[in-house]
Amino acid sequence: MRTGGGVTVGAMATVVELKQALKEALEKRGVLGQIRANIRAEVFHALDDQSEPRPPLSRENLLINELVREYLEYNKYKYTASVLTAEAGQPEMPLDRQFLVKELNIVEDANAKSV
Repeated sequence: MRTGGGVTVGAMATVVELKQALKEALEKRGVLGQIRANIRAEVFHALDDQSEPRPPLSRENLLINELVREYLEYNKYKYTASVLTAEAGQPEMPLDRQFLVKELNIVEDANAKSV
């Protein structure tokens, strides 16, 4: 069977199946979510008003952002964490956990160390 464009219906179904299989493979490997997160971050960056500079990242906000990032990464929200890092101007390399424990005067027990 042919369509008006000269493409057979069977070939169209094959293209649709190929697209679906590719999408499923990318989702399974976690790449599709990462691509979506990167696109979102780039859109936010493009829409961000560069004429209005962000306030400098204070020590307190750096620590708070780092705690939020640790929470996001612990719960496997790595794409959200990457957007937070980019948007907040947080250093790419996470702060050392022992540094955070010391700075925040946290007493770690066995349960806290696993989180």
